[in-house]
Amino acid sequence: MALSGKLSVEVTVQTPAAKYFNIFITQSHKFQNICERIHEAKLHEGDNWHVPHSVKNWTLIVDGKPIKLKEKIEAIDKENKSITYNLFDGDISKNYKVFKVFIQVFEKSDGGASAKFTIEYEKINENVEAPYGFMELFDKNAKEFDSHLLKA
Repeated sequence: MALSGKLSVEVTVQTPAAKYFNIFITQSHKFQNICERIHEAKLHEGDNWHVPHSVKNWTLIVDGKPIKLKEKIEAIDKENKSITYNLFDGDISKNYKVFKVFIQVFEKSDGGASAKFTIEYEKINENVEAPYGFMELFDKNAKEFDSHLLKA
């Protein structure tokens, strides 16, 4: 059984791609007010939420249970509308040695967008399940971001 893996989910949204991507690079401090399954977000290290290497503490609901973790942005590519996150410490490190999340937003011909969420992970042992609950979390959050942006 493989310890490393990759999972992806792609969600179609009505918000234009540039506006949708912008929520990740300018409004992540508001996610707890937008998404039902994000219960807490705090800046842990650094003085800006939206730059690489600032560390944030998160409490998320995954598979119906609260989990705590830290996150930092590793890279932002505005031209390709992509962002890379590293998730670590807390509950995530109990099961995974590596947990990276890649988000890329693509323009669609109808004026909307498609948001692709990909996790690359390495489990600590073979008894750990792949992080399927995060795919459900990202799918639900993506739709909540879209709804929030369409109202704005």
